[in-house]
Amino acid sequence: MPVAQRLKPWEIAARSQVRQLGSKVGFTVLENRGQVQLKWRITGQPIQTVVLPFKWSDADWGDAYVRIRSIYKLTQAGHDLKAAATITGGRAPTINRDWHGALIRFQDQKQNHGRSISQKTWLHSYESALTLAVELLSSKKPPRNPADLIDACIRDWKPGSRMRQIRAQSLAQFLKHCVNREGFPEIWQPPSDLRALVGEKRPTEAVNRKGDPFTHDQQIINLLAALPTDEAGCRWADAIRLMAELGLRPIELLHLKVRTDPVTGKPYWWCTYQKRSGGGTTQPRRIYPLPLLSADGELQQWNLLQRWQARLIELPSLRSGGGAGDSVATYLNRQAAWRSLRAEMLDLESRRLVPYSFRHSYSLRGHQRNIDPGAVAQSMGHSLEVHLRSYPWASARSTADAFERALEMVVTQPV
Repeated sequence: MPVAQRLKPWEIAARSQVRQLGSKVGFTVLENRGQVQLKWRITGQPIQTVVLPFKWSDADWGDAYVRIRSIYKLTQAGHDLKAAATITGGRAPTINRDWHGALIRFQDQKQNHGRSISQKTWLHSYESALTLAVELLSSKKPPRNPADLIDACIRDWKPGSRMRQIRAQSLAQFLKHCVNREGFPEIWQPPSDLRALVGEKRPTEAVNRKGDPFTHDQQIINLLAALPTDEAGCRWADAIRLMAELGLRPIELLHLKVRTDPVTGKPYWWCTYQKRSGGGTTQPRRIYPLPLLSADGELQQWNLLQRWQARLIELPSLRSGGGAGDSVATYLNRQAAWRSLRAEMLDLESRRLVPYSFRHSYSLRGHQRNIDPGAVAQSMGHSLEVHLRSYPWASARSTADAFERALEMVVTQPV
């Protein structure tokens, strides 16, 4: 059997330094043909290695370790090992200059092949970020690596925000396409984990985006009464009425239609929106209205379907900025009545009002009126499993109803 070579004292110290430096990410160092080789072990991924331009000797170790520390810091910022080594060595990666052509071909790939996306999705989630990226990459002083490019393209969005995440993911997809399909240098392969680039919300901002329902319908009725009565205010009031009475996601305001039942001849609401999630894609669906009830028991007759058919409802612009949800939030945050109600509910009941609160109140209203949770879930466009997981009152009511039926059977059963 070969005899293991005994390490010199400086080699033992060097390896110990590197292990301590990258103990959480698996940094190790060893000799490779007389030079320093750095290894990076990441759980579930292939080992990354790079040979550094330093001799494996006591005299050169000090300089090598300074370089390794710089490489370690860059890997923590999202660079892979080779990219970090290239940057710390002062060598800019070779850039294929046909970024514009790559973008055109990437758009064609996204819209016409595989799990294709719509033009609307391209404009919302890809175009602005990738256009900026190509401009930067084609400039006189382009970013030198993927992480710096992504940083430059998402810096205008708050850390941890959904739009910052979407832009980072779009940029990563584009860079992967450039490397894997266009033959760009491997140095442009994006980081496998984008979390360090996307960042996290500050503790004061890290609240549940979906929020809580209103305590009762009268709060929504009062809010509508307090909105401005100008043309823009009337458009937003109708948008809020639709979200409240139909339990819509803000984005679904753009996908609302009216169909006619072929048997009864009666019109009904239809939503064409299809949401993609980890559980699959939701299907277009029929929506059943749940009119609001005032504090004195009066049912709110807004005649939304009839007014929609008569083209008397004109919605506000919902396509700017971060999409329909952000548009609704921006408008509401400018309204004193909304800010006051939101602060009051947070202070007195620890409830957080957000644009989704109108949708949540639809769910709560349905269960208060003893509608089966499965029926409410179907009208809202998600599975019963998601419904019960998202709305605790739904699962609690289902459990209570089950036990009440069981007790009734016992009581009524003949002895």
